[in-house]
Amino acid sequence: MMTNQFRRAIPQALPSPFGQGWRLASWLAVLCLAIFFLTLPACTARAATNIQEVKSEKGITAWLVEDHTLPIVTLQFVFDGGTSQDPADKEGLVNLMTGLFDEGAGDHDGDTFQVRLDDAGAEMSFHARPDGIYGSVRMLSQRQDAAFDLIRLALNRPRFDQEPFDRTRAQLLSGIIANEREPHAIGRDAWRRRLYGAHPYSRPPEGTKESLARITPADLSAFHKAAFAREGLHVAVVGDIDAKALSARLDQLFGDLPQKQALAQVPDVTPKLGQWTLVAYALPQTSLQLAFPGVGRSDPEFYAAQLINDILGGSPFTSRLFQEVREKRGLAYGVSSSLEGRQHSNTLVVTTSTHADRAAETLDLIRQVIKELVDTGPTAAELEASKKYLIGAYAISNLGSSRAISATLLRLQLDKRGIDYIQHRPALIEQVTLDQVRAAAKKLLSAEPAIMGVGPRLPGVP
Repeated sequence: MMTNQFRRAIPQALPSPFGQGWRLASWLAVLCLAIFFLTLPACTARAATNIQEVKSEKGITAWLVEDHTLPIVTLQFVFDGGTSQDPADKEGLVNLMTGLFDEGAGDHDGDTFQVRLDDAGAEMSFHARPDGIYGSVRMLSQRQDAAFDLIRLALNRPRFDQEPFDRTRAQLLSGIIANEREPHAIGRDAWRRRLYGAHPYSRPPEGTKESLARITPADLSAFHKAAFAREGLHVAVVGDIDAKALSARLDQLFGDLPQKQALAQVPDVTPKLGQWTLVAYALPQTSLQLAFPGVGRSDPEFYAAQLINDILGGSPFTSRLFQEVREKRGLAYGVSSSLEGRQHSNTLVVTTSTHADRAAETLDLIRQVIKELVDTGPTAAELEASKKYLIGAYAISNLGSSRAISATLLRLQLDKRGIDYIQHRPALIEQVTLDQVRAAAKKLLSAEPAIMGVGPRLPGVP
């Protein structure tokens, strides 16, 4: 679909509608734009396979895809750690910290910093996940000197001033209070606690009313010093910059950070399956989740697990769950499964929502589909179709823009893939046999799942 921006641009580039040939020129312009947007992902995907490893003088490594078609540089990075590092009595600390990096750094207070960032033609954001603190920067290459200097200040000298600290904490607190009455948020918190027990993954990443009250700006400064270090850093860059220039920029941004992180050890954890979590609310729809054992991305069985997940519920229109639950019976608008991998735990999760009075029927059908897949395994035709989809859809899903490419490069580093992984990935998928996929189905889907329901109470559920 053409964006409004390009719709508005067409008349400005065309002859007057009262002149001859305007209609033909209009259609030609639309056709050219359509061809451009259809071919752009393929061109971008080809460019993404040319990945360079850049190493700075101070030993900082980044993966780079040069693309000089637009004067834009996209930089994404992650520091190991994340919300699993929150102290037990100060949940929400890491999430709160990530909201303050554009609220003042170095000699610039928050207002000055944000004005200068705008003047530099740059945008910057941070967010926290369980295993990492992620940063994303996008800038005009012509103004990169000013942009990189501001980002350097944010990374090395964040201020955590009291006024923006209080304001950001109040915003987070407002969300926490609102979620106290939101059934799906209640279910999400209960689900984490039931699956992970006392493990850090069970803690609410946004914190609680009590924990946010205990956090001070000094706590943020202390954690920043512990987590922002070169040892746990991963960097990906896409755009209008070459390897030599990037090498110098890496040292400018990260070279003055400490060498080693000082993080708490987080143990591996096996999710507690075979239990029910019901959040009973008088809702018109019931949301359902089923959690099964997962598999890590470094596991030799990962590709077989990826294929069986695709056959079960990963493909948006051809999976067994989609066909049985939506197409044949119309029980849900959507139903899907996904492999959810974390550094210390993995699950395969099935998700759907259905009309409340048909929730029990939908759940029974999902479990029946899973049992049939375990008992008989997928067919050779299903496996072949799944292989083609996973290979063919990769570029569209992961390499369609500079943001997508840089995020993919970052993910590959975190998964400890080689720099040539994108070229080798099709062969890794193709070599998986039908017997291996059937074995993966039995291993992952034979277990009694953990089940969560949010909606009216289901019959027979304790």
